[in-house]
Amino acid sequence: MTTEAPLDAPAAPGRIVLLTASHRVAPGLLSWPAWQTLRSADRVLCADPAHPQLPYLYEAGVRVSRETPDAEELVAYCADGARTVVVVPSSEGSGEGDARLTDGLARLAGSYRVQMPDLELLPGSYDLPGARLLDLVQVMDRIRRECPWSSQQTHEGLAKYGIEEAYELVEAIEAGDRTELREELGDVLLQVVFHARIAEDAVPAPADAGADPDADADPDADPDQGPFSIDDVAATLIDKLIHRHPHVFGDETAATPADVKATWLRTKAVEKQRTSVTEGVPLAQPALALAAKLASRTRTAGLAVPLPPGDGGVGYQLLALAARAEADGVDPETALRAAARAYRDAILAAEAGAA
Repeated sequence: MTTEAPLDAPAAPGRIVLLTASHRVAPGLLSWPAWQTLRSADRVLCADPAHPQLPYLYEAGVRVSRETPDAEELVAYCADGARTVVVVPSSEGSGEGDARLTDGLARLAGSYRVQMPDLELLPGSYDLPGARLLDLVQVMDRIRRECPWSSQQTHEGLAKYGIEEAYELVEAIEAGDRTELREELGDVLLQVVFHARIAEDAVPAPADAGADPDADADPDADPDQGPFSIDDVAATLIDKLIHRHPHVFGDETAATPADVKATWLRTKAVEKQRTSVTEGVPLAQPALALAAKLASRTRTAGLAVPLPPGDGGVGYQLLALAARAEADGVDPETALRAAARAYRDAILAAEAGAA
């Protein structure tokens, strides 16, 4: 038995689908609902002739009209026979035709003059976690190529900024300011991406210092002086993290944070093959942090090294305090900064009282 719609029933309004896809995902990797909609649509429109999805749509047998859609024309077309139109916006969703269409549809819907088709936003693909990092790499690459200042920077010239940004990050953490923390983390990340981009431009030094700089690269050149990219940086870090976490990626077990630290130190010692516990301790770090680090290395290695008595001056007294703090599980650098901030607040209060 067939039930017919009443004669005065309104016609089905049709459907306009705006199909979006992340430009950070490889073209052609669309969701199954997206492919179903594309195959069943009455018309598929794309005004961008260079859209990266087009070759894959053609290969799948989807007919695409390269035209700039008009809002009123699309609404009328959909209403005539309850048709479905799929609009594929420009690759990054910022084309003028896309804006005209969405603005036009909004005006028509707000006018209440026409029966609007169903409007649907259909994501064809989604960004994976960390996708914006790809954008950051692209932005940094363009800045390095086109900015007169950035194109001339070197690792040595940027070194001071890395130190400054690290201190500002620590300050944001200690202040408990999460908005500032987010920004400072970005500034530290900028240093990483910037240095990695500079490293891409490195040219291996020839074995012969007097060699022609325009000659082909010397096969005997030091590979450690050659270029590397942000992907190489990430790959090195990934390998290190996996190797130093056998309790996560391997068969070892670590039930407590102390077990994890012991595993980390053991695998690190095998990697570095160091002959002294002092290797890898940067002497340029703040003095209290340096003293605590040396004390920590000594204690962890089980070495009975007495503190030098010196002349009893303030430096040796601070060294003894730093070693004692480290043994008690206190970071002397952090503790002194906290005390200094309290002293600052007292100074401000005294100044306010005097005023």
